[in-house]
Amino acid sequence: MTKIFLTGATGYIGGDALAVLTAKHPEFSYSALVRGAEKAEQVKAQYPAIEVVLGDLDDSALLERESAAADIVVHTADASDHVGAAKAIAKGLVAGHTKEKPGYWLHTGGTGILTFEDSDKNEFGNHSDKVYDDWDGVDELLTLPDHAFHRNVDQLVLGAGAKHADVLRTALVCPPTIYGRGRGPVSQRGRQVYELANVTLRLQKGPIIGAGQSIWNNVHVHDLSDVYALLVDAALAGRVDDGLWGPRAYYLTENGEHCWGELAQSTADAATNLGYLPEAKAEPIDLESAKRYAGFESLSWGMNSRGRSRRAGELLGWKPSRPSLVDELPEILRSEWQRLQK
Repeated sequence: MTKIFLTGATGYIGGDALAVLTAKHPEFSYSALVRGAEKAEQVKAQYPAIEVVLGDLDDSALLERESAAADIVVHTADASDHVGAAKAIAKGLVAGHTKEKPGYWLHTGGTGILTFEDSDKNEFGNHSDKVYDDWDGVDELLTLPDHAFHRNVDQLVLGAGAKHADVLRTALVCPPTIYGRGRGPVSQRGRQVYELANVTLRLQKGPIIGAGQSIWNNVHVHDLSDVYALLVDAALAGRVDDGLWGPRAYYLTENGEHCWGELAQSTADAATNLGYLPEAKAEPIDLESAKRYAGFESLSWGMNSRGRSRRAGELLGWKPSRPSLVDELPEILRSEWQRLQK
């Protein structure tokens, strides 16, 4: 029986991926890392057959043991930044697998890694023409500066995929801004756009950072989960297509892009149509004020992160089809309005 070990079952990405995988492959054995008894009960309530493993990302011995015992590890919990967890998962997968029965690691990165130029310049809200490509331009993604956000963990994953290719097959899934209602047992809410909607409702205007011209990719969470499911199917089939796994298996997972200033205005428009704002206005807000309302997420509203997702389509036949970000704004605003009423 195929066994999947998943981290982040109570999170937005991991919860939705778990929903898709259990629906598609109910015959699998699943174990899920969960921190705390209360959340464990929520997971068990939705998925009674899942083995809940109580622990956290700092418990390296536990991660090694679960990774060694699993056929496939789906890592979504703080995956892009927790160095210790990445090292433990790699060690466990290598120890528990052989050439005849390799282990698979579906790792979650993030396109915040593409914002390093804005960070280096300390500029926010300006337009950039730079667009990355995960197929023809994958070498550029594999050689980003060491100081880029998430890069240290990316290197661990890609390095493990190269060094232990005989027993370990890795895929680095790199999502941008994610939207849409999740189907997981606990968190069903994204971050960047949801915080933008929340701040719009609180300030009664859409917040714009700088000139509002920076651009970021986006993807619906259901489309993102399809990538994990397609990779699992490729693993089950034993596929070894060139670039499917290993040090070049870098998957940007986007289905379009948005300009942050225009999105702030679209959010204000949608909020006005719903009766939440008296008028549809979006105005500049200084970065420090934005951070007081939305913390780190507000930085992204002024940064560029642009790429083209081709690898998932070329190798997996991925065809994202869910509603666009702008189409989803009314639902996002309704959910944030309800949160503010509590």
